[in-house]
Order: sequence, then C-alpha cells, then structure tokens
Amino acid sequence: MTQQTSDAVLARMMALHPKIIDLTLDRMWRLLDALGNPQNTLPPVIHIAGTNGKGSTQAMIRAGLEAAGHRVHAYTSPHLARFHERIRLAGDLITEPDLTDVLDECYDANNGGNITYFEITTCAALLAFSRSPADYTLLEVGLGGRLDATNVVEKPALTVITPVSIDHQQYLGDTLAQIAGEKAGIIKRGVPCVVGPQQEEAMDVIEAEALRHHAPLLAYGQHWHVGQEAGRMVYQDEQGLLDLPKPNLLGAHQISNAGAALAALRHLGVANDHCEAAVTGAQWPARMQRLKTGPLAEAAAQAELWLDGGHNPAAGEAIAGLLGTLPKRPTYLICGMLNTKDISGYLRPLAAQAVKLIAVSIPGEAATLPAHETAQAARAVGMNADEAASVQSALADILAIDPSARVLICGSLYLAGSVLRENG
Repeated sequence: MTQQTSDAVLARMMALHPKIIDLTLDRMWRLLDALGNPQNTLPPVIHIAGTNGKGSTQAMIRAGLEAAGHRVHAYTSPHLARFHERIRLAGDLITEPDLTDVLDECYDANNGGNITYFEITTCAALLAFSRSPADYTLLEVGLGGRLDATNVVEKPALTVITPVSIDHQQYLGDTLAQIAGEKAGIIKRGVPCVVGPQQEEAMDVIEAEALRHHAPLLAYGQHWHVGQEAGRMVYQDEQGLLDLPKPNLLGAHQISNAGAALAALRHLGVANDHCEAAVTGAQWPARMQRLKTGPLAEAAAQAELWLDGGHNPAAGEAIAGLLGTLPKRPTYLICGMLNTKDISGYLRPLAAQAVKLIAVSIPGEAATLPAHETAQAARAVGMNADEAASVQSALADILAIDPSARVLICGSLYLAGSVLRENG
C-alpha cells in the first residue's frame, strides 16, 4: 500500500462535520459504542492535559517507561510531517496498512454520521490501541480536557495537568479559571493527578475539582519539587532526591515538564536509573529543535538553524528565556502563525532577543495569519519586521544579510510541520 491510501480515508473524514472544532462527547460515545467500546479495554491509561508542555511531558514519561522495559502506546496531536506520528503502537509508529484498516473501520462504523476529524481519528487510535498488547497507554488531550475526544476513559491509572495559561479562549473561556476548569475536566474519581507548576488562580480550580472527585493530588511545590543546581536538575519528593542531568529537551521550561514526568514515573514505581533515561532520552520534534541536516540546513551551512512550534504567550516567554541563555549571536525569526492565536502576546517577549522578524504565511493552511499581518503585529511590539513569500526565501534574505546568523523558525506547529516535510 502507499501512503495515499490512508490520506484518501483521512480526506473523506474531513467532510463528515462542517466544523473543525465542536467540543462535545456525544459523537464520540456513539461511534465508540458502534466499535465495541475499545476505550474500555486499553492498557492502563495516563491522560495528559495542560496548555503548554503536554507533548514534552508525554515524551519524557514514554522514555522512562520504555527504559524500564515497558511497551507503551502513545497518542498525540497535531502531527508534524505525517499523520502516523499521532499513533504509536507499543513504541512504534503505526504502519500504513494498520492505519488504513482502522480508519476504514471507523469510517464504516460511523455510517455517515456527523463527527469531527479529530473525534473519528481519536476513535481509530483507541481501536488500534485496544488490539495491540502494551503495558501503558499515553493519551494527550487535543484541546481543553473536559469535552476533549480523549476524555472517554472512565478509570485511567493516572492523570497529569501541565502548566495552564491563556490559549484557545474562543473554545475554553476568557479567564484562567475557566480554562483551568476545562483542563481539570480530565480528573477522575479516586485517580491520582500529577499537577505541574500553576498560577494560583488555576491551582485553586484544579484543587477544588480534585477534592470534588476525591482524587489525590501530586502537585508541584507541595508533593514534589524540581529545579536547577550547578548545571544539573534536582528533583525531590517523599521518596527522596534525584540528582540528574538537565533534560535533553532545551529550555528552562523543560525542567518543570521533566518534574511532572518524574512525579508520574515515581508514582508508577519506575526505578531511579530509568527516571534518568526519561530526561536524557526523550525526543520531541519542533521544540527548540536544532536543524543540522536537510536542504534548509545545507543552504544555511554557516548559520545556526532552529525550529519551534510554540504559539502562545507562555511559549514566547519560554523561547525568549532559552535564547537569552545561548551564546551571543545575531538572532533572526522566521514566523508564521494561525489567525486564532494571540500574536502580540507571543511576540512581545521575543522582541528583545531578535534583530529582525521575517513573516510568512503557513503553506496550505486556511487559518494562517497573512504574512503582512504578522509583520504588522511584530512592528507593533517594537520589532524590525519584513515579510517573505516562503520560509526558503525568508532564509535566503537573512543569509544575504548575515551568513552566520542564528535563525529560529517559529510561531506554529503547522509551520513546523511544513518545514519538516520540506526539509526531510
């Protein structure tokens, strides 16, 4: 079979509901019931919600579990280069034949009913997971939590809530408390919940929801602590202290993500040496990823080329913080964003780190913010900004000014995915 086989099924699925996002679980329950309720026969589930750090935390939990010899299913979204990245069966990306089969089965079982693309593909992932032996299933929330398509497992082994901040207000609410309430919707009765660093307003909501469900909390600052000392990471909980290398995923924010992953792994009984593998062995593309191979990297042989998919104000602050720790070098941004994002909030912390921003539209993405609007927003926060027709032309413009520049391609996971496909 060729990849076009699964692509063709996915294209048909896009037409099953007029809205890309429509938060409700009714359609999920209908289709899951038609499929025999595969969500009830999954290996023990670890369910992960939050605004930032979900994917990185999941990657570190998976690395630790796999180092301990466990077989791990994992579901994440969105994908970057290929849809297959969303579904890992016992550690391996789902194969083209297996993906096509479960997509076809879900499409047929849906029988033409209204259902969103994310919902029906989530059903396909759950179906695939239920049929493949594994020791754990890692489910990353797509959007929110309470009404997210992944929130269909009655009794997970553990839930995790990474830092909550303002994002997706049109779906989750205008205040931090409202957004935290949606994220806390993954908390289940009696199921322990690991909680990463939170603002007080968000933590109050999470604690209230946990109390309502009699769910024990394993919260940062209360039950576990993590920080940097002498160039290393130090984690401590009631089981003792771990002195570890800093995470191989770059940025100070990855320290707290690693802490949440370690809290989850320690709760699951993973040994200390395997906990170390969680922070040193995790791989997560487009999170301050250094591009060293491929056509773009070859075209910028003297430059330092980076890629990041963060897209909200908290991500902008985290990226700016990391750039500030790197050796001094003129830094240029190639930025493309979706029109649903807080572009000013994202760019404002980056203004002090960048010599110039070149704005691009995201190729093939209907919801892209036009390049000229991104450039205008950059100028409004004090950045020198221009625009280009593509990432390639933006990179050429930068290299013509400074062949040894540091270049960060940023603003959206969809832009990152386009870059990875073209640079693969």
